[in-house]
Amino acid sequence: MSETLVHVDQVSLSYHGKSVLDQVSFELKAGEFITLIGPNGAGKSSLIKILLGLIKPDSGSVTKLDNIRLGYTPQKFIPNEFIPISVLGFLKLNQKIDDDFLYSTAQLTSIESILNNELKNLSGGEMQRVLLARALLAKPNVLILDEPAQNLDVNGQMHLYKLIQDIHQTQGCAVLMVSHDLHRVMRESTQVLCLYHHICCMGQPESILKDSQFNDLFADQMDDLMATYEHHHNHCHED
Repeated sequence: MSETLVHVDQVSLSYHGKSVLDQVSFELKAGEFITLIGPNGAGKSSLIKILLGLIKPDSGSVTKLDNIRLGYTPQKFIPNEFIPISVLGFLKLNQKIDDDFLYSTAQLTSIESILNNELKNLSGGEMQRVLLARALLAKPNVLILDEPAQNLDVNGQMHLYKLIQDIHQTQGCAVLMVSHDLHRVMRESTQVLCLYHHICCMGQPESILKDSQFNDLFADQMDDLMATYEHHHNHCHED
């Protein structure tokens, strides 16, 4: 039985009297890859901030394993153009890192060739890989990714999602990823959590595809999604 790393119990949150999260409950277990999906304004980023301890819910609780180590990549990160800092300087900022581990992480995320580049000059794809590298330097057992492929072109998205999949498989950390890319969600996730202020549905990709609430929320994407999903899933899953 996999160990529970994060337990979210009946979490609710409101802003200015408007409900953002309504009695949200789920568990993230060791080795899982949960993708959090939902329309804009569904409360996904607020839920991530609660998990990170950045904001407190109005009610409910989040219980984390005592020795948990969280790695996090934000949805948006814009470096200050008036403060020159290299990629290497950014990775080392406010933390002591063993050089060998730093460079092996840079190699893993394919940023070793840009370590001396200024952070403000990076492309979108380069920045996402740098943010991922910094998250991995925490040696996380939980990696939280808030729409990591946002604003990347299709090629950049494919490379980043492949990198995240490889990290999940080789590093052994659990992953909780917010994503709008349903095609990728269905290919990589062990669990899909569909949020629209409350949890509409949660389960393995195969069961989510048959859920009426999921179909209602993503009706405009279902034809493309089903074609892609069936094409990539002509194999058996291991338990």
